[in-house]
Amino acid sequence: MATTTTTSLHVLTDRSIILKSSFFNSLSTLTTFLPRNSKTRSRIAAVPKASLNRRQLLADTATAAAISLGSSAFVLPAKAEDQLSEWERVLLPIDPGVVLLDIAFVPDDSSHGFLLGTRQTLLETKDGGSTWAPRSIPSAEDEDFNYRFNCISFQGKEGWIVGKPAILLHTSDGGDSWERIPLSAELPGDMVYIKATGDKSAEMVTDEGAIYVTSNRGYNWKAAVQETVSATLNRTVSSGISGASYYTGTFNTVNRSPEGNYVAVSSRGNFYLTWEPGQPYWQPHNRSVARRIQNMGWRADGGLWLLVRGGGLYLSKGTGITEEFNEIPVQSRGFGILDVGYRSQDEAWAAGGSGVLLRTKNSGKTWTRDRAADNIAANLYSVKFINEKQGFVLGNDGVLLKYLG
Repeated sequence: MATTTTTSLHVLTDRSIILKSSFFNSLSTLTTFLPRNSKTRSRIAAVPKASLNRRQLLADTATAAAISLGSSAFVLPAKAEDQLSEWERVLLPIDPGVVLLDIAFVPDDSSHGFLLGTRQTLLETKDGGSTWAPRSIPSAEDEDFNYRFNCISFQGKEGWIVGKPAILLHTSDGGDSWERIPLSAELPGDMVYIKATGDKSAEMVTDEGAIYVTSNRGYNWKAAVQETVSATLNRTVSSGISGASYYTGTFNTVNRSPEGNYVAVSSRGNFYLTWEPGQPYWQPHNRSVARRIQNMGWRADGGLWLLVRGGGLYLSKGTGITEEFNEIPVQSRGFGILDVGYRSQDEAWAAGGSGVLLRTKNSGKTWTRDRAADNIAANLYSVKFINEKQGFVLGNDGVLLKYLG
């Protein structure tokens, strides 16, 4: 069965436990030329690796508790099948407080991947994600900025990374070496998403709705929309979109479908926007639910899923872009659900606050709670399936769950 992978990005505001005002209203005249000032390619070096099998951790914890309580205490061992299910935690060589933001693997080598996060976190694995080693990019460390790496994408051996403050990294050898590509200071908004689309080609999105494309490895970029979202909404104050008049906010989340369509949630969650290739502007949509939107993305069948604050989950009626949704009952324990990732056409996983982990096996009609992360004191922000056998859940405080397959 073919696997559909939806790339999702969660744009954070430096929260440690899960886009600004535009310089330009019109992007139609903004063809940003980005000179390659340096030929330097910064090679990156690895340091020792670390990992932990959670089954062993639970066993050791139970043993230690029995000893500390004395001979009168008897501790029953935890049942791995009840608590761990199909996921295990991988401990990472990073500082506490780091929020993991994105993960990607080199398409021709499923064992070789990269993991991004706040505090300039960049890790590399060469064994499919079981162990990770920190990587260093000198061109990003020569400055006083503490970069937050937001998104990573590969097409063949060519890869891209974007972060905040504005930074763009490129590799053409599968990540063995990275070079930094200079960016225009007049770029509207912060770069929050990038997608490798072909040989020397990529698509980049800012938190103000600017979409740029390149076909020459980032030497120059061309605007794909004619204006920022703020300009579109303020120009169409009679559009009837609730909360859109005099809008000056940014995106909270952005998700792209395999066909190149986008859905984005406004920073306040009071409406959402969509864009399809060829459209000159983003299209705003009223939300059809009472609670504010937390996140939205694309199902494997081409429809939309929608998450609201407080733990609600909705699925669109039919496929494609619509404003009609049906609520689906879920056991979120009152915690918010933050992301959904599809493993196959029928199976998907949802993750959220306080270790909430849910699974559906019937395309989202019903969901059951998985206890894999019940004892992990962290919020789970992102679900990423590389293929049907390789998946990850990313959270705060460096929490990484690996799908056991």
